[in-house]
Formats: sequence, structure tokens, C-alpha cells
Amino acid sequence: MTVKPRTPAPSLEVETVDGEPWRLSDRRPANFTMIVAYRGQHCPICKTYLKDLRRHVDDFTARGVDVIALSTDSEERARATREEWELAGLTIGYGLPIEQAQAWGLYISSGRGKTSVGIEEPARFNEPGLFLVRPDGTLYAAWTATMPFARPHFREVVAALDVILERNYPARGEL
Repeated sequence: MTVKPRTPAPSLEVETVDGEPWRLSDRRPANFTMIVAYRGQHCPICKTYLKDLRRHVDDFTARGVDVIALSTDSEERARATREEWELAGLTIGYGLPIEQAQAWGLYISSGRGKTSVGIEEPARFNEPGLFLVRPDGTLYAAWTATMPFARPHFREVVAALDVILERNYPARGEL
């Protein structure tokens, strides 16, 4: 089941590598919470994508956007991801339950062995997604994919936020 814009977002709760639980219901951003679902430590495309996200965190913060990157990875893998990919300053969540991922409309894949970077894929993991959630807990926008390729570019999301905030642009796709 996929959540639609202008409707309540599903519940979301994960642990973070900072040792704090992260709950969507606790977020109080000025404008949006941005949830970036990545495939996990095994994904070299995710590494490039999250490094780019890290470069844009201050841009999002300046626009009143609270950011988290999360996956179904274990704590150990999430900690390694943050350290090896040099993501200090980016909130990294781990242990996303498959059922929660599916409630958000994320696609689920089964592991196929080691990837090109020599890291074993988990037995089951989420495919990528990006979600903007309003402070009232309703979904504003969503991008999901069945593959690791062709994700929204963060510089474009930043530019879109400028238009959204300037024009009070409504959420679309609610039907």
C-alpha cells in the first residue's frame, strides 16, 4: 500500500547511529522532514548519493527541512556506512522494518550475493525512496524506485523547495 500526498504518512521509527531513537511523530521541522531511504552499505550508488546528500544538508536545514537517511541495514552496517562514507553530520537511521518500508511504498529486494564492492547484500532490503513530510505528518511528495539508478538530484530538490516555499505550492498526486 502506498501512501498518497495530503494524507497522513505511515508511522516511522528507527534507531540512529548517534544512539537516539528517531520517530517521525516527534519531528517538528519548520517546513518538512525529508526521509531518504537508501539500499544499504552494499550499494556503491548509495555511497555516492548519500555523500551528495551530506554536501547539501546545510541547504536543507536553511530551508527548514529536517533530514534523515535510513535503511533496513543493521546497526553495525549503518555505523560502517557513516564512518567509511564520511557522513558525519548526517543522521543515519538503521533497522527499518520491512513492513514499515512497504507501508511507505518502498520496493523490497532479495539479496543476490556480494556486490561490486565486495559486500554481501542482506537477505531482504529496501530499494531507494525520498519523501517530504509536512510538520502536520501528512505526505507532501514521494519518489520511489525499483532499482538503485536514476534518483532525484539533491540540488534539484533544494531548488524545488525554494519554489514550493515561495509559492506555497500544494502537494500534488493525491487522487
